[in-house]
Amino acid sequence: MLITCTGWVRATDKLEGIGGMAEADRTTSPINTLIEVAQDPDGYIARWKDTTGRKVIGALPMNFPAEIAHAAGALSVVIQEDREPITLGRNLLTEYNCGYSKNLADKAATGRLALYDGFFLADHCVQLLGALDVVREEVPEKPAYFGQLISSLSDSWTFDQVRLRMVDFRQALGDFTGNPISDDDLSRSIALFNTNARMLQQIFSERREGNATFTSTQIQAIVKSSMIMDKEDHSTLLSMVLANSGFVARDDRIRLHLSGHFCHAPKPELLELIEDCGAVIVDDDLYHGTRYAPTTVSEDGDPLSALASAYLERNVAVPCPTVAQHDVDWDGYLLKAIEDSSAEGAIVLMAKYCEPHMLYYPELRKALNARGIPHLLIETEHEGMPFETFRTRVEAMLERIRHNQLVGLRSRSVNSDRDR
Repeated sequence: MLITCTGWVRATDKLEGIGGMAEADRTTSPINTLIEVAQDPDGYIARWKDTTGRKVIGALPMNFPAEIAHAAGALSVVIQEDREPITLGRNLLTEYNCGYSKNLADKAATGRLALYDGFFLADHCVQLLGALDVVREEVPEKPAYFGQLISSLSDSWTFDQVRLRMVDFRQALGDFTGNPISDDDLSRSIALFNTNARMLQQIFSERREGNATFTSTQIQAIVKSSMIMDKEDHSTLLSMVLANSGFVARDDRIRLHLSGHFCHAPKPELLELIEDCGAVIVDDDLYHGTRYAPTTVSEDGDPLSALASAYLERNVAVPCPTVAQHDVDWDGYLLKAIEDSSAEGAIVLMAKYCEPHMLYYPELRKALNARGIPHLLIETEHEGMPFETFRTRVEAMLERIRHNQLVGLRSRSVNSDRDR
């Protein structure tokens, strides 16, 4: 039975058995349920484990093949940065590690990873490798597996090597859960993940066109909860959210593209601050955004080959500075994305000490300057961010964009009068 609540439609019968969601407040709308999961990952994980009795994997960003974990019967959760101050973690990694990796180390040292049964990493970021070493040292009773995916994507042997790594992941995850993974199991999981990815892509597309009714913090929560929840659970709720999302006409707010943040979510206060200044975020290449689900996986043929191909295609869809591909570059993608969304400026969010981003940023800046696109670099940290300083800088950039628009409008008016 469908009931209406706070402007949303909730099929309460569908929520029974969703990761412990049967105990959720029946007046909670689907979007609020997703926000609650995003805010309290451990709560969802604990309920899911109690309900299913199955294992939970703590995955590190960005390219772990979660479809294989699902096919093995495990819940794969991208470990999220929490709001706790970093204490013991400061002594376990160098000061020049990013906030996410230090937060992860701090979680391991203080027992905040107890809900996870094992830890898996597919990417080659040096700082994440260091954090995984800390996890391995601080939580020795639980397995920590590193299956490095190839970072050079233009070589003739790349696909074969990536597929071999997918074979390794299938073996490791089957051993971890005690459930051998068949091709049929994996194909079913791929189809389920694709359904979820297509719904996320629909949200991104509607936002890009100016029709999305969601705020940037809501979209972040939608993506973040997808990183946490069982995909079937999440898709059930997300389909209900989309069925009632509606459309809104474009308004006069400045349209912005957000770029950066490969591992952890920008703080909601920062997203709210940007919107409060009179901007609307119409596109992004954040990990907690379009970078998370830019493509789907082929459902035809060998599923391991399909996952290997998807890894390569993902970098074409949303390039990443952590890999090398001769015919793909992030700055070229960024310029096209800004053009396609009619964004009027860009804000680059750089996690402090994120080496790949720091090294690539000069190329982004050069490309944006050459195209005359106003942009702003904001460096973020785990703690102590100067939000009021950020507000002043964002307001200044938006005022500059408005001024340029007014000058352009006057220039076009003068030229029109001359033509007459």
